[in-house]
Amino acid sequence: MNTSLRLSGLLITGSAIALALALSGCNKKQEEAPKAPKVTASVACIAAGDNCKRFTLLHTNDHHGRFWHSENGGYGMAARKTILDQIRKEVVDQGGQVLLLSGGDINTGVPESDLQDAEPDFIGMNHLGYDAMAVGNHEFDNPSTVMDKQRGWSKFPWLSANIYRQVDGEWQRYFEPYKVFDVQGLKLAVVGLTTEHTAEIGNPEYVAGLKFTSAQAEAKDILAELEQQHQPDLVFGLTHMGHYENGKHGSNAPGDVSLARNLEPGQIQAIIGGHSQLPVCMEGDTGEYVKKYARDEPCKPDRQNGTWIMQAYEWGKFIGRADFEYYGGELHLAHYELVPVNTETKYGFMQHSSMHTPKDPETLELLRPYQRNGQVKLREEIGVAKANFIGDRKVVRSQATPLGIMIAHAQTQLPVPADFGIMNSGGIRTTIKKGPIRYRDVLEVLPFSNSVTVTEMKGAELKKYLSKVALMTQGSGGFAHFSGIKMTVDCKAKDVDISAVGDKPFKLEDNYRFTLPSYNAAGGNKYPKLKEQARDTGFIDADMLYQFIKKHGKLDPVDYDRAKDVRYINSRNANGCGG
Repeated sequence: MNTSLRLSGLLITGSAIALALALSGCNKKQEEAPKAPKVTASVACIAAGDNCKRFTLLHTNDHHGRFWHSENGGYGMAARKTILDQIRKEVVDQGGQVLLLSGGDINTGVPESDLQDAEPDFIGMNHLGYDAMAVGNHEFDNPSTVMDKQRGWSKFPWLSANIYRQVDGEWQRYFEPYKVFDVQGLKLAVVGLTTEHTAEIGNPEYVAGLKFTSAQAEAKDILAELEQQHQPDLVFGLTHMGHYENGKHGSNAPGDVSLARNLEPGQIQAIIGGHSQLPVCMEGDTGEYVKKYARDEPCKPDRQNGTWIMQAYEWGKFIGRADFEYYGGELHLAHYELVPVNTETKYGFMQHSSMHTPKDPETLELLRPYQRNGQVKLREEIGVAKANFIGDRKVVRSQATPLGIMIAHAQTQLPVPADFGIMNSGGIRTTIKKGPIRYRDVLEVLPFSNSVTVTEMKGAELKKYLSKVALMTQGSGGFAHFSGIKMTVDCKAKDVDISAVGDKPFKLEDNYRFTLPSYNAAGGNKYPKLKEQARDTGFIDADMLYQFIKKHGKLDPVDYDRAKDVRYINSRNANGCGG
Protein backbone atom coordinates (compact mmCIF):
# COMPACT_ATOMS: atom_id res chain seq x y z
CA MET A 1 0.00 0.00 0.00
CA ASN A 2 1.53 3.31 -1.10
CA THR A 3 1.34 6.13 1.43
CA SER A 4 2.44 9.11 -0.67
CA LEU A 5 -0.10 11.80 -1.57
CA ARG A 6 0.57 15.02 -3.46
CA LEU A 7 -1.41 18.02 -4.63
CA SER A 8 -0.85 18.93 -8.25
CA GLY A 9 -2.70 21.31 -10.52
CA LEU A 10 -4.97 24.17 -9.49
CA LEU A 11 -7.87 24.43 -7.08
CA ILE A 12 -10.82 25.40 -9.23
CA THR A 13 -13.56 27.58 -7.79
CA GLY A 14 -16.83 26.23 -6.43
CA SER A 15 -18.84 27.68 -9.30
CA ALA A 16 -17.00 25.63 -11.87
CA ILE A 17 -19.58 22.85 -11.93
CA ALA A 18 -22.82 24.50 -10.82
CA LEU A 19 -25.44 24.73 -13.51
CA ALA A 20 -27.45 27.94 -13.78
CA LEU A 21 -30.56 29.41 -15.26
CA ALA A 22 -30.62 33.03 -16.34
CA LEU A 23 -33.81 34.67 -15.17
CA SER A 24 -34.69 37.38 -17.63
CA GLY A 25 -37.93 38.78 -16.32
CA CYS A 26 -41.41 37.51 -15.55
CA ASN A 27 -42.93 34.80 -17.75
CA LYS A 28 -39.82 34.69 -19.96
CA LYS A 29 -38.14 31.44 -20.91
CA GLN A 30 -35.43 30.34 -18.52
CA GLU A 31 -32.14 29.61 -20.24
CA GLU A 32 -29.35 27.45 -18.94
CA ALA A 33 -26.22 29.42 -18.17
CA PRO A 34 -23.00 28.46 -20.01
CA LYS A 35 -21.09 25.65 -18.35
CA ALA A 36 -17.64 26.29 -16.94
CA PRO A 37 -14.63 24.41 -18.36
CA LYS A 38 -14.30 20.77 -17.32
CA VAL A 39 -11.62 19.41 -15.02
CA THR A 40 -9.01 17.84 -17.28
CA ALA A 41 -6.06 15.56 -16.63
CA SER A 42 -2.79 17.08 -15.44
CA VAL A 43 0.24 17.22 -17.73
CA ALA A 44 1.97 14.52 -15.67
CA CYS A 45 -1.08 12.24 -15.88
CA ILE A 46 -1.27 12.67 -19.65
CA ALA A 47 2.44 11.87 -19.93
CA ALA A 48 1.88 8.66 -17.92
CA GLY A 49 -0.74 7.53 -20.44
CA ASP A 50 -2.61 4.36 -19.52
CA ASN A 51 -0.57 4.08 -16.33
CA CYS A 52 -2.47 7.09 -14.90
CA LYS A 53 -5.69 6.09 -13.16
CA ARG A 54 -8.20 8.89 -12.64
CA PHE A 55 -11.11 8.81 -10.20
CA THR A 56 -13.30 11.29 -8.36
CA LEU A 57 -14.70 11.11 -4.83
CA LEU A 58 -17.86 13.15 -4.29
CA HIS A 59 -19.08 13.68 -0.76
CA THR A 60 -21.75 15.24 1.46
CA ASN A 61 -22.37 15.02 5.20
CA ASP A 62 -24.84 15.92 7.96
CA HIS A 63 -27.86 15.71 5.69
CA HIS A 64 -30.30 16.02 8.62
CA GLY A 65 -33.51 15.42 6.72
CA ARG A 66 -33.00 17.99 3.95
CA PHE A 67 -34.35 15.84 1.11
CA TRP A 68 -36.49 18.74 -0.16
CA HIS A 69 -35.27 22.18 -1.14
CA SER A 70 -35.63 25.14 1.21
CA GLU A 71 -38.42 27.68 0.92
CA ASN A 72 -36.32 29.90 -1.32
CA GLY A 73 -35.22 27.01 -3.52
CA GLY A 74 -31.83 26.38 -1.92
CA TYR A 75 -30.06 22.98 -1.93
CA GLY A 76 -32.30 19.86 -1.95
CA MET A 77 -31.75 16.41 -3.45
CA ALA A 78 -33.27 17.25 -6.84
CA ALA A 79 -30.71 19.98 -7.59
CA ARG A 80 -27.98 17.80 -6.11
CA LYS A 81 -28.93 15.05 -8.58
CA THR A 82 -28.54 17.45 -11.51
CA ILE A 83 -25.00 18.34 -10.44
CA LEU A 84 -24.05 14.75 -9.65
CA ASP A 85 -25.21 13.60 -13.08
CA GLN A 86 -23.17 16.29 -14.81
CA ILE A 87 -20.01 15.49 -12.85
CA ARG A 88 -20.41 11.75 -13.41
CA LYS A 89 -20.82 12.24 -17.15
CA GLU A 90 -17.81 14.53 -17.29
CA VAL A 91 -15.58 12.11 -15.36
CA VAL A 92 -16.71 8.97 -17.20
CA ASP A 93 -16.38 10.65 -20.60
CA GLN A 94 -12.72 11.29 -19.74
CA GLY A 95 -12.15 7.69 -18.70
CA GLY A 96 -12.50 8.19 -14.95
CA GLN A 97 -14.71 6.68 -12.26
CA VAL A 98 -16.84 8.23 -9.48
CA LEU A 99 -17.65 7.19 -5.91
CA LEU A 100 -20.28 9.09 -3.93
CA LEU A 101 -19.89 9.04 -0.13
CA SER A 102 -21.82 10.38 2.86
CA GLY A 103 -20.31 11.42 6.20
CA GLY A 104 -23.49 10.40 8.04
CA ASP A 105 -26.21 11.97 10.19
CA ILE A 106 -29.03 11.43 7.73
CA ASN A 107 -31.58 11.64 10.56
CA THR A 108 -33.12 14.51 12.52
CA GLY A 109 -33.67 18.09 11.52
CA VAL A 110 -36.76 18.56 9.32
CA PRO A 111 -40.27 17.51 10.41
CA GLU A 112 -41.27 16.22 6.98
CA SER A 113 -38.36 13.77 7.27
CA ASP A 114 -38.56 13.08 11.01
CA LEU A 115 -42.23 12.19 10.84
CA GLN A 116 -41.52 9.59 8.14
CA ASP A 117 -38.45 7.98 9.76
CA ALA A 118 -36.23 9.60 7.08
CA GLU A 119 -37.61 7.26 4.42
CA PRO A 120 -37.50 9.96 1.72
CA ASP A 121 -33.86 10.67 2.55
CA PHE A 122 -32.69 7.08 2.22
CA ILE A 123 -34.83 6.46 -0.88
CA GLY A 124 -33.37 9.68 -2.28
CA MET A 125 -29.81 8.56 -1.51
CA ASN A 126 -30.43 5.35 -3.45
CA HIS A 127 -31.71 7.38 -6.37
CA LEU A 128 -28.69 9.69 -6.28
CA GLY A 129 -26.37 6.69 -6.27
CA TYR A 130 -24.52 6.81 -2.94
CA ASP A 131 -21.88 4.11 -2.63
CA ALA A 132 -21.33 4.16 1.15
CA MET A 133 -22.17 6.11 4.29
CA ALA A 134 -20.51 6.59 7.67
CA VAL A 135 -22.77 5.89 10.64
CA GLY A 136 -23.49 9.18 12.43
CA ASN A 137 -24.52 9.70 16.03
CA HIS A 138 -27.99 10.81 14.91
CA GLU A 139 -28.62 7.45 13.33
CA PHE A 140 -29.28 6.47 16.97
CA ASP A 141 -32.07 9.01 17.50
CA ASN A 142 -34.57 6.25 16.80
CA PRO A 143 -35.21 2.76 18.18
CA SER A 144 -33.23 -0.09 16.62
CA THR A 145 -36.39 -1.19 14.79
CA VAL A 146 -36.38 2.11 12.87
CA MET A 147 -32.63 1.84 12.20
CA ASP A 148 -33.08 -1.68 10.88
CA LYS A 149 -35.83 -0.45 8.60
CA GLN A 150 -33.63 2.37 7.33
CA ARG A 151 -30.76 -0.04 6.65
CA GLY A 152 -33.22 -2.18 4.71
CA TRP A 153 -34.14 0.80 2.55
CA SER A 154 -30.47 1.57 1.86
CA LYS A 155 -28.85 0.05 -1.22
CA PHE A 156 -25.43 1.08 0.09
CA PRO A 157 -23.50 -0.04 3.19
CA TRP A 158 -23.52 1.78 6.53
CA LEU A 159 -19.89 1.74 7.67
CA SER A 160 -18.49 1.94 11.20
CA ALA A 161 -15.64 -0.12 12.62
CA ASN A 162 -15.90 1.07 16.24
CA ILE A 163 -19.51 0.29 17.22
CA TYR A 164 -20.15 -3.06 18.90
CA ARG A 165 -23.15 -4.96 20.25
CA GLN A 166 -23.38 -8.23 22.13
CA VAL A 167 -24.49 -11.31 20.22
CA ASP A 168 -24.75 -14.53 22.22
CA GLY A 169 -22.57 -13.00 24.92
CA GLU A 170 -19.84 -11.86 22.53
CA TRP A 171 -19.07 -8.34 21.34
CA GLN A 172 -19.43 -8.09 17.58
CA ARG A 173 -19.34 -5.17 15.20
CA TYR A 174 -22.81 -3.73 14.59
CA PHE A 175 -21.96 -2.49 11.09
CA GLU A 176 -19.61 -3.34 8.26
CA PRO A 177 -16.22 -1.85 9.18
CA TYR A 178 -15.15 -1.16 5.61
CA LYS A 179 -15.95 -1.65 1.95
CA VAL A 180 -13.39 -2.46 -0.75
CA PHE A 181 -14.14 -1.00 -4.17
CA ASP A 182 -12.56 -1.80 -7.54
CA VAL A 183 -11.75 1.64 -8.92
CA GLN A 184 -9.91 1.77 -12.21
CA GLY A 185 -8.31 -1.56 -11.39
CA LEU A 186 -7.18 -0.31 -7.99
CA LYS A 187 -8.30 -1.79 -4.67
CA LEU A 188 -9.73 1.18 -2.80
CA ALA A 189 -10.78 0.50 0.79
CA VAL A 190 -13.20 2.84 2.58
CA VAL A 191 -13.13 2.53 6.39
CA GLY A 192 -16.02 3.85 8.50
CA LEU A 193 -15.59 5.39 11.96
CA THR A 194 -18.05 7.11 14.33
CA THR A 195 -17.49 9.59 17.16
CA GLU A 196 -17.13 7.68 20.40
CA HIS A 197 -19.13 10.43 22.14
CA THR A 198 -22.27 8.87 20.67
CA ALA A 199 -22.40 6.88 23.90
CA GLU A 200 -22.81 10.18 25.79
CA ILE A 201 -24.84 12.33 23.40
CA GLY A 202 -27.06 9.60 21.98
CA ASN A 203 -30.41 8.63 23.46
CA PRO A 204 -29.54 6.35 26.41
CA GLU A 205 -32.54 4.18 25.65
CA TYR A 206 -31.23 3.44 22.15
CA VAL A 207 -27.46 3.24 22.73
CA ALA A 208 -27.70 1.12 25.87
CA GLY A 209 -26.04 -2.21 25.25
CA LEU A 210 -23.75 -0.78 22.55
CA LYS A 211 -20.04 -0.11 22.89
CA PHE A 212 -18.31 2.77 21.09
CA THR A 213 -14.58 2.15 21.10
CA SER A 214 -11.72 4.54 20.43
CA ALA A 215 -11.70 5.42 16.73
CA GLN A 216 -7.93 5.86 16.76
CA ALA A 217 -7.27 2.42 18.25
CA GLU A 218 -9.85 0.79 16.00
CA ALA A 219 -8.36 2.38 12.89
CA LYS A 220 -4.98 0.77 13.56
CA ASP A 221 -6.56 -2.66 13.98
CA ILE A 222 -8.64 -2.29 10.82
CA LEU A 223 -5.69 -1.13 8.75
CA ALA A 224 -3.74 -4.19 9.84
CA GLU A 225 -6.70 -6.42 9.00
CA LEU A 226 -7.11 -4.80 5.59
CA GLU A 227 -3.44 -5.26 4.76
CA GLN A 228 -3.54 -8.90 5.75
CA GLN A 229 -6.78 -9.81 3.99
CA HIS A 230 -7.04 -7.46 1.00
CA GLN A 231 -3.74 -5.65 0.40
CA PRO A 232 -5.53 -2.47 -0.78
CA ASP A 233 -3.74 0.00 -3.02
CA LEU A 234 -5.42 2.95 -1.29
CA VAL A 235 -7.31 3.50 1.98
CA PHE A 236 -9.78 6.30 2.66
CA GLY A 237 -11.50 7.12 5.94
CA LEU A 238 -15.24 7.83 5.91
CA THR A 239 -15.93 9.29 9.32
CA HIS A 240 -18.46 11.02 11.49
CA MET A 241 -16.08 12.42 14.09
CA GLY A 242 -15.70 16.14 13.40
CA HIS A 243 -12.88 18.36 12.17
CA TYR A 244 -11.30 20.70 14.70
CA GLU A 245 -8.62 23.29 13.97
CA ASN A 246 -5.18 21.83 14.71
CA GLY A 247 -6.84 18.98 16.58
CA LYS A 248 -8.14 21.18 19.41
CA HIS A 249 -11.38 19.30 20.01
CA GLY A 250 -12.19 20.77 23.44
CA SER A 251 -15.03 18.86 25.12
CA ASN A 252 -15.71 16.92 21.92
CA ALA A 253 -14.25 13.48 21.30
CA PRO A 254 -11.06 13.41 19.18
CA GLY A 255 -11.83 14.03 15.52
CA ASP A 256 -10.32 13.62 12.08
CA VAL A 257 -7.16 15.64 12.78
CA SER A 258 -6.33 13.50 15.83
CA LEU A 259 -6.98 10.38 13.79
CA ALA A 260 -4.60 11.42 11.01
CA ARG A 261 -1.88 12.40 13.47
CA ASN A 262 -2.19 9.10 15.33
CA LEU A 263 -1.39 6.99 12.25
CA GLU A 264 1.75 6.51 10.23
CA PRO A 265 2.23 9.38 7.73
CA GLY A 266 -0.13 8.90 4.80
CA GLN A 267 -1.38 5.53 6.09
CA ILE A 268 -4.86 6.76 5.19
CA GLN A 269 -4.75 8.79 1.99
CA ALA A 270 -7.73 11.01 2.77
CA ILE A 271 -10.51 11.34 5.34
CA ILE A 272 -14.01 12.26 4.19
CA GLY A 273 -15.68 13.55 7.34
CA GLY A 274 -18.77 14.93 9.00
CA HIS A 275 -20.23 15.82 12.43
CA SER A 276 -18.77 19.32 12.94
CA GLN A 277 -20.80 20.60 9.95
CA LEU A 278 -18.11 22.84 8.51
CA PRO A 279 -16.70 23.72 5.11
CA VAL A 280 -13.16 22.49 5.79
CA CYS A 281 -11.25 25.11 3.78
CA MET A 282 -7.87 25.98 5.24
CA GLU A 283 -5.73 29.11 5.34
CA GLY A 284 -2.54 27.88 3.71
CA ASP A 285 -0.65 25.44 5.93
CA THR A 286 -1.66 27.08 9.21
CA GLY A 287 -4.13 24.37 10.18
CA GLU A 288 -6.73 27.14 10.62
CA TYR A 289 -9.88 27.81 8.64
CA VAL A 290 -10.17 30.61 6.14
CA LYS A 291 -11.92 33.43 7.94
CA LYS A 292 -14.84 33.82 5.54
CA TYR A 293 -15.43 31.08 3.01
CA ALA A 294 -17.11 32.52 -0.11
CA ARG A 295 -18.76 30.51 -2.84
CA ASP A 296 -16.34 31.59 -5.57
CA GLU A 297 -13.15 31.10 -3.57
CA PRO A 298 -10.85 28.10 -3.91
CA CYS A 299 -11.14 25.60 -1.06
CA LYS A 300 -8.01 23.90 0.20
CA PRO A 301 -8.78 20.89 2.40
CA ASP A 302 -6.77 20.28 5.53
CA ARG A 303 -3.68 18.11 5.38
CA GLN A 304 -2.33 16.42 8.48
CA ASN A 305 0.52 13.92 8.63
CA GLY A 306 0.25 13.19 4.91
CA THR A 307 -3.55 12.76 4.98
CA TRP A 308 -6.03 15.07 3.30
CA ILE A 309 -9.14 15.86 5.40
CA MET A 310 -12.34 17.02 3.71
CA GLN A 311 -15.83 18.01 4.82
CA ALA A 312 -18.65 19.66 2.86
CA TYR A 313 -20.49 21.74 5.47
CA GLU A 314 -24.05 20.42 5.98
CA TRP A 315 -27.51 19.68 4.53
CA GLY A 316 -26.26 19.15 0.98
CA LYS A 317 -25.56 22.85 0.54
CA PHE A 318 -22.32 21.79 -1.14
CA ILE A 319 -20.97 18.68 -2.80
CA GLY A 320 -17.31 18.06 -2.07
CA ARG A 321 -15.42 17.09 -5.23
CA ALA A 322 -11.97 15.52 -5.01
CA ASP A 323 -10.33 14.53 -8.32
CA PHE A 324 -7.46 12.09 -7.84
CA GLU A 325 -4.78 10.80 -10.18
CA TYR A 326 -2.73 7.68 -9.44
CA TYR A 327 0.52 7.17 -11.37
CA GLY A 328 4.09 6.25 -10.60
CA GLY A 329 2.92 4.39 -7.51
CA GLU A 330 1.69 7.63 -5.92
CA LEU A 331 -1.69 9.28 -5.39
CA HIS A 332 -2.10 12.94 -6.36
CA LEU A 333 -4.99 15.26 -5.45
CA ALA A 334 -5.24 17.06 -8.77
CA HIS A 335 -8.27 19.20 -7.95
CA TYR A 336 -10.61 19.94 -5.06
CA GLU A 337 -13.65 22.15 -4.68
CA LEU A 338 -16.91 22.59 -2.84
CA VAL A 339 -19.62 22.68 -5.50
CA PRO A 340 -22.56 24.86 -4.37
CA VAL A 341 -26.07 23.44 -4.67
CA ASN A 342 -28.11 26.60 -5.20
CA THR A 343 -26.37 28.19 -2.28
CA GLU A 344 -23.51 30.55 -1.55
CA THR A 345 -21.69 31.98 1.43
CA LYS A 346 -21.37 35.67 2.04
CA TYR A 347 -19.92 37.22 5.16
CA GLY A 348 -20.26 33.90 6.95
CA PHE A 349 -24.00 33.42 6.37
CA MET A 350 -25.71 31.05 3.96
CA GLN A 351 -27.77 32.89 1.36
CA HIS A 352 -29.79 31.82 -1.65
CA SER A 353 -27.67 31.93 -4.78
CA SER A 354 -28.61 34.00 -7.80
CA MET A 355 -27.50 31.02 -9.92
CA HIS A 356 -30.15 28.30 -10.06
CA THR A 357 -29.24 24.70 -10.75
CA PRO A 358 -32.27 23.07 -12.38
CA LYS A 359 -33.99 20.51 -10.19
CA ASP A 360 -33.98 17.03 -11.68
CA PRO A 361 -37.64 16.25 -12.61
CA GLU A 362 -37.38 12.53 -11.86
CA THR A 363 -36.03 13.21 -8.36
CA LEU A 364 -38.78 15.75 -7.71
CA GLU A 365 -41.39 13.23 -8.82
CA LEU A 366 -39.89 10.58 -6.52
CA LEU A 367 -39.76 12.81 -3.44
CA ARG A 368 -42.83 15.02 -3.88
CA PRO A 369 -45.27 12.49 -2.33
CA TYR A 370 -43.11 12.37 0.79
CA GLN A 371 -43.07 16.17 0.97
CA ARG A 372 -46.85 16.30 0.63
CA ASN A 373 -47.31 13.58 3.22
CA GLY A 374 -45.02 15.49 5.57
CA GLN A 375 -47.05 18.64 5.08
CA VAL A 376 -50.20 16.75 6.04
CA LYS A 377 -48.49 15.47 9.19
CA LEU A 378 -47.60 19.06 10.13
CA ARG A 379 -51.30 19.62 10.77
CA GLU A 380 -51.15 16.97 13.49
CA GLU A 381 -52.53 18.17 16.84
CA ILE A 382 -49.74 17.60 19.36
CA GLY A 383 -51.11 19.35 22.44
CA VAL A 384 -53.41 21.97 23.88
CA ALA A 385 -52.62 25.41 25.32
CA LYS A 386 -54.89 26.35 28.23
CA ALA A 387 -54.13 30.02 27.54
CA ASN A 388 -52.00 32.09 25.17
CA PHE A 389 -48.23 31.61 25.39
CA ILE A 390 -47.26 35.17 24.46
CA GLY A 391 -44.55 35.45 21.82
CA ASP A 392 -45.13 39.02 20.66
CA ARG A 393 -41.81 40.65 19.74
CA LYS A 394 -42.24 43.69 21.99
CA VAL A 395 -43.13 41.52 24.97
CA VAL A 396 -40.53 38.74 24.74
CA ARG A 397 -37.72 41.23 24.13
CA SER A 398 -38.60 43.25 27.22
CA GLN A 399 -39.37 40.61 29.83
CA ALA A 400 -39.08 36.87 30.48
CA THR A 401 -42.29 35.10 29.43
CA PRO A 402 -43.69 31.61 30.02
CA LEU A 403 -43.13 30.83 26.32
CA GLY A 404 -39.43 31.74 26.37
CA ILE A 405 -38.90 29.91 29.68
CA MET A 406 -40.73 26.83 28.36
CA ILE A 407 -38.59 26.80 25.19
CA ALA A 408 -35.41 27.09 27.26
CA HIS A 409 -36.59 24.24 29.48
CA ALA A 410 -37.58 22.04 26.52
CA GLN A 411 -34.10 22.39 25.09
CA THR A 412 -32.52 21.05 28.27
CA GLN A 413 -34.40 17.76 27.83
CA LEU A 414 -31.61 16.11 25.88
CA PRO A 415 -30.84 12.39 26.11
CA VAL A 416 -28.45 13.50 28.86
CA PRO A 417 -30.37 16.49 30.29
CA ALA A 418 -28.67 19.83 30.88
CA ASP A 419 -28.84 21.65 34.22
CA PHE A 420 -30.40 24.81 32.82
CA GLY A 421 -31.25 26.47 29.53
CA ILE A 422 -30.90 29.86 27.85
CA MET A 423 -33.12 31.10 25.00
CA ASN A 424 -32.57 34.35 23.12
CA SER A 425 -35.72 36.42 22.65
CA GLY A 426 -34.88 37.15 19.00
CA GLY A 427 -35.44 33.49 18.16
CA ILE A 428 -39.06 33.61 19.37
CA ARG A 429 -41.27 34.81 16.53
CA THR A 430 -44.94 34.45 17.46
CA THR A 431 -47.54 33.43 20.06
CA ILE A 432 -48.87 29.92 20.72
CA LYS A 433 -52.57 30.66 20.95
CA LYS A 434 -55.06 29.13 23.36
CA GLY A 435 -56.47 25.87 22.03
CA PRO A 436 -55.06 23.03 19.92
CA ILE A 437 -51.33 23.18 19.17
CA ARG A 438 -50.13 21.77 15.85
CA TYR A 439 -46.62 21.06 14.65
CA ARG A 440 -46.92 23.93 12.21
CA ASP A 441 -47.51 26.30 15.14
CA VAL A 442 -44.19 25.19 16.64
CA LEU A 443 -42.38 25.95 13.38
CA GLU A 444 -43.88 29.43 13.33
CA VAL A 445 -42.60 30.08 16.85
CA LEU A 446 -39.10 28.76 16.05
CA PRO A 447 -38.60 29.15 12.28
CA PHE A 448 -34.79 29.37 12.08
CA SER A 449 -33.84 25.69 12.53
CA ASN A 450 -31.14 26.48 15.08
CA SER A 451 -29.53 23.41 16.54
CA VAL A 452 -29.25 23.15 20.31
CA THR A 453 -25.76 23.26 21.79
CA VAL A 454 -24.67 22.05 25.21
CA THR A 455 -21.73 23.53 27.10
CA GLU A 456 -20.12 22.49 30.35
CA MET A 457 -18.46 25.06 32.60
CA LYS A 458 -17.15 25.30 36.14
CA GLY A 459 -19.15 27.61 38.35
CA ALA A 460 -16.52 30.37 38.36
CA GLU A 461 -16.36 30.43 34.55
CA LEU A 462 -20.13 30.26 34.29
CA LYS A 463 -20.50 33.30 36.53
CA LYS A 464 -18.27 35.31 34.17
CA TYR A 465 -20.17 34.09 31.12
CA LEU A 466 -23.59 34.94 32.55
CA SER A 467 -22.38 38.37 33.65
CA LYS A 468 -22.39 39.14 29.91
CA VAL A 469 -25.39 37.13 28.72
CA ALA A 470 -27.79 38.11 31.52
CA LEU A 471 -27.02 41.80 30.93
CA MET A 472 -28.26 41.78 27.32
CA THR A 473 -30.49 44.81 27.23
CA GLN A 474 -34.24 44.85 26.86
CA GLY A 475 -35.41 45.42 23.32
CA SER A 476 -32.56 43.46 21.76
CA GLY A 477 -32.82 39.98 20.26
CA GLY A 478 -30.17 38.91 22.74
CA PHE A 479 -32.36 39.53 25.78
CA ALA A 480 -32.25 36.13 27.48
CA HIS A 481 -34.88 33.82 28.92
CA PHE A 482 -33.61 31.33 31.49
CA SER A 483 -34.94 28.07 32.83
CA GLY A 484 -33.51 26.10 35.74
CA ILE A 485 -31.35 28.80 37.32
CA LYS A 486 -31.90 31.38 40.06
CA MET A 487 -29.81 34.52 40.19
CA THR A 488 -29.72 38.25 40.76
CA VAL A 489 -28.46 40.43 37.92
CA ASP A 490 -26.87 43.75 38.91
CA CYS A 491 -27.30 45.89 35.80
CA LYS A 492 -25.09 48.68 37.12
CA ALA A 493 -22.24 46.54 38.44
CA LYS A 494 -22.54 44.23 35.40
CA ASP A 495 -22.37 41.14 37.52
CA VAL A 496 -24.55 38.20 38.55
CA ASP A 497 -25.06 36.46 41.87
CA ILE A 498 -26.17 32.87 41.20
CA SER A 499 -27.98 31.24 44.11
CA ALA A 500 -29.09 27.91 42.65
CA VAL A 501 -28.94 25.75 39.52
CA GLY A 502 -31.83 23.34 39.36
CA ASP A 503 -32.70 22.44 42.93
CA LYS A 504 -29.12 22.62 44.22
CA PRO A 505 -27.17 25.57 45.68
CA PHE A 506 -24.68 27.09 43.26
CA LYS A 507 -20.99 26.42 43.90
CA LEU A 508 -18.04 28.00 42.08
CA GLU A 509 -16.12 24.73 42.01
CA ASP A 510 -18.94 22.55 40.59
CA ASN A 511 -19.50 21.75 36.89
CA TYR A 512 -22.70 22.81 35.11
CA ARG A 513 -24.22 21.94 31.72
CA PHE A 514 -26.41 24.44 29.90
CA THR A 515 -28.13 24.60 26.51
CA LEU A 516 -28.05 27.49 24.07
CA PRO A 517 -29.14 27.96 20.43
CA SER A 518 -26.24 27.41 18.02
CA TYR A 519 -26.72 30.94 16.68
CA ASN A 520 -25.81 32.43 20.05
CA ALA A 521 -23.07 29.91 20.79
CA ALA A 522 -21.40 31.15 17.59
CA GLY A 523 -21.59 34.76 18.78
CA GLY A 524 -25.00 35.80 17.47
CA ASN A 525 -26.72 38.69 19.29
CA LYS A 526 -23.22 39.61 20.56
CA TYR A 527 -23.11 36.64 22.91
CA PRO A 528 -19.57 35.55 23.89
CA LYS A 529 -18.36 32.97 21.36
CA LEU A 530 -18.13 29.56 22.94
CA LYS A 531 -15.99 28.09 20.10
CA GLU A 532 -15.03 24.49 20.84
CA GLN A 533 -16.64 24.60 24.29
CA ALA A 534 -20.12 24.32 22.81
CA ARG A 535 -21.03 20.86 21.57
CA ASP A 536 -23.59 20.87 18.76
CA THR A 537 -26.11 18.19 19.70
CA GLY A 538 -27.63 18.17 16.21
CA PHE A 539 -31.11 18.42 17.74
CA ILE A 540 -33.16 21.22 16.19
CA ASP A 541 -34.92 23.73 18.46
CA ALA A 542 -38.37 23.29 16.88
CA ASP A 543 -38.12 19.52 16.98
CA MET A 544 -37.25 19.58 20.68
CA LEU A 545 -40.20 21.85 21.42
CA TYR A 546 -42.44 19.56 19.36
CA GLN A 547 -41.32 16.53 21.37
CA PHE A 548 -41.79 18.41 24.63
CA ILE A 549 -45.34 19.54 23.81
CA LYS A 550 -46.32 16.11 22.51
CA LYS A 551 -45.04 14.47 25.71
CA HIS A 552 -46.89 16.84 28.07
CA GLY A 553 -50.12 17.31 26.10
CA LYS A 554 -51.90 20.06 28.03
CA LEU A 555 -49.80 23.12 28.74
CA ASP A 556 -50.57 26.05 31.01
CA PRO A 557 -48.47 29.26 30.91
CA VAL A 558 -48.87 29.49 34.69
CA ASP A 559 -46.63 26.43 35.08
CA TYR A 560 -43.78 28.29 33.34
CA ASP A 561 -44.24 31.69 34.92
CA ARG A 562 -40.80 31.62 36.57
CA ALA A 563 -39.61 35.09 35.62
CA LYS A 564 -38.96 35.90 39.28
CA ASP A 565 -36.20 33.28 39.35
CA VAL A 566 -34.03 35.94 37.72
CA ARG A 567 -34.11 39.30 39.56
CA TYR A 568 -32.76 42.51 38.01
CA ILE A 569 -31.48 45.29 40.26
CA ASN A 570 -30.08 48.77 39.60
CA SER A 571 -32.18 48.98 36.45
CA ARG A 572 -34.95 51.28 35.27
CA ASN A 573 -37.42 48.42 35.71
CA ALA A 574 -37.57 45.01 37.33
CA ASN A 575 -37.87 42.96 34.12
CA GLY A 576 -34.36 43.39 32.76
CA CYS A 577 -31.48 45.74 32.17
CA GLY A 578 -32.97 48.72 30.38
CA GLY A 579 -31.92 49.51 26.80
